This record gives sequence, C-alpha cells and structure tokens, in this order.
Amino acid sequence: MPGFVDTHHHQFETALRSQLANGILINDGRPANTSNYYDTILQGFSMVYRPEDVYINELYGGIAQLDAGVTTVMDVSQIHHSPEHSDAAIEGLRDAGRRGVFGYFEGWGDRAKYPADAARIKEQYFSSDDQLTTMVMGGEIYLPGYEEAWKIGRELGLPIALHVVGTFGMQPTFDELGAAGMFGDDNIFIHMTGMSDDGWKYAADAGAHISLAVPIEMHMRHGTPPIQKAIDMGISTSLSTDVECTMTADFFTQMRGLITLQRMFANEKALSAQEYPELMQCMQALRHATMGGAEGLKLDRKIGSLTPGKEADILLLDAEAMNVAPLNNVPGAVVTLMERNNVDTVMVAGQVKKWKGQMLGFDLDRLRTELEGSRDYLFEAAGIERDLFA
Repeated sequence: MPGFVDTHHHQFETALRSQLANGILINDGRPANTSNYYDTILQGFSMVYRPEDVYINELYGGIAQLDAGVTTVMDVSQIHHSPEHSDAAIEGLRDAGRRGVFGYFEGWGDRAKYPADAARIKEQYFSSDDQLTTMVMGGEIYLPGYEEAWKIGRELGLPIALHVVGTFGMQPTFDELGAAGMFGDDNIFIHMTGMSDDGWKYAADAGAHISLAVPIEMHMRHGTPPIQKAIDMGISTSLSTDVECTMTADFFTQMRGLITLQRMFANEKALSAQEYPELMQCMQALRHATMGGAEGLKLDRKIGSLTPGKEADILLLDAEAMNVAPLNNVPGAVVTLMERNNVDTVMVAGQVKKWKGQMLGFDLDRLRTELEGSRDYLFEAAGIERDLFA
C-alpha cells in the first residue's frame, strides 16, 4: 500500500513521550489539570530546548514514525527560538531519510527570528521543490503578528498552516478572515474544532484542507472531532498524530479513531430513529491516511497512491502475522486489525528504509541514548521532576 501521510506532528517533543498522558490542552482550574499542554509543554519544556535537543528529538521521532510506515510528515516545529534551532529542526527532519514538510512556526525569546527568517530558510534549504523535504509557513491566528506571517508565506509561495481550535477563542478571527477572502487552497487548517457554519463555508469555498488528529482531539479537550462536518462539506481531509507527549504517533491508531468515532455518531442516530449519514468504510479511512494527506501537502502528484509515474513511497504489510491471519479482507485487515509491528518493509522514493522488520542505516541504541540524555537535560532545565508513576 502507499505510505501513510501525517499532516501535523510536533516531533520536537519526542523526548517527552507520555509525560502528559493525562493532560488536557489548557488549565481549567482543577488541580489535576495544573499540568497541561500549553503551560507545561509550550511555556515550560519548550523554552529550554537547545539546538542539539531539537535535532535528536526530530531525528528520533522521524525514524520511529518511518518504522511504523509513516513515509511523509508535516512537522509542526514550534521551537524556533533562534536560527540555530530552525537549522537543527530541518537537519533532523532531513536526516531521518523520509519525506518531510518543515512547518516553520513560532519561537520565543530575544533570538527568535520568526517569521522574518522564512526567506533565509527557504533559500538555504528549500530552493527546489524536487526534493524530499519541502516547507510550509505557520500562521497561528491566536498569536499577535500572524498577518505578517501570512504575508511572508504567500510572498514565498508557501502553503500556510495553522491550528484552528475553539478552545483558544479564535472563532471570531477565523470568521473575519474568511469573510475578508483571506482563505485559499494553500491553507491547511488543523483540528477545525468549535468553528461556526460560516467559517466552514469560507474554508470549503476556498478549497482549504483540513487535518484531523482524532484521538488527541478527544483526549485533550480540543472539541469534538468534526469528521462528519468535513465529509458533508466535501473538504479534502487528512489525519495527523499531533503530540507524542500525550498519544502514540502510529497511523493504525489514527485510522481506528477516525472510523469508530464517525460510526459511533451515525449509529447513535440510527438507534434513535433519526436520519443518519453513511457509515465510513475501511477504504475511506485508508484514503484519508494516504491520499488525503498527499492532497493537503500538495504532494499528490508524487505520492499518496500506487500509480505509475509517482515516486515509490510503499509499505509491505505482513498479512500472515498472528493478529491478521487468515486474510479475508485487505482494507478491513489494515484498518481494523493491524498494528505498527505489521509494517514489514518501507520504501521512500524507491529507497528501502526498513527491510523485513528491521530499520536500516541507523545506530538506534546510540540514538536512544542521545534522546535519553536530551530528556534528562530538559527535565532538569525546566525544573520538572520525573515521576514514572504520576
């Protein structure tokens, strides 16, 4: 099958895996939620990252997803505290050896050059579109100065990606931008939770793309994943893993979250004798996980399907493993039965990256030791105690 395409992953947080397993997005005043994503991760841990931390987190996270069959990622790296941080993110993304879209988002501190450094980054690293790594401009509308980021992104001919989450009170701004004709087919809207019908219409009319992170959206209180809304509006939609500090970055989890939630809502209506939408089929979930992401990242001419003339981002899946055999339905087996250990072989642009269950070309023990060293530094620098049973 084609490789999976992840359209939203904060890879710089790899060393923080499971640290926020119980966390929600922002503090709601309850003691249990004092440790939350915005305060603990973005305003805590992320502030102490050195360029070397960015690099090993990006590299290890990329290799781990490649091992799970995710051959393409848009890395939303909100870690651009200096040009050196930006360079390290790009180098880690590139050195993992898979197809990567570098999402240039915000940073913090006196040495942060976002968004002005975008021109230098594009010229230095992304002067050609005919390479494995490409670039997207981040333009978060809940942050001051987003107008300049959008302006620079469009001047440079870059797609513009942003989180669209009602929790942050951005619905009015989103609606205003849509009404002003600011949306385009170069926009990638991540989550799209809590938005108005007008906002959805503006997005659909502009040909924008929607990236859903269904398990995270359910788990971290982003709002109900708008799966059915995206389907009903006919908007191009993909899947994304978001943050490994809270949830796994494998795509079997993403597909099962998508299909089971859509069917749950539809089935509840059916049981209540209401009109209900068509139940999602396994092949549709597979399309969102592959071709949907390729469309969103403007890579559908290269990847997303097994089509003559495209580049060979290909997975070989083990259908004789104990959790699958005997094989009776291919899309059903992939979506409802398989796990990351069924990914036997992975190719990116025709190059074999994983062969018969083994990753090629990396000293994984050494890299894990480096990641653990980064983890230890980050906890100490952020003043947060590691507690394995918190």
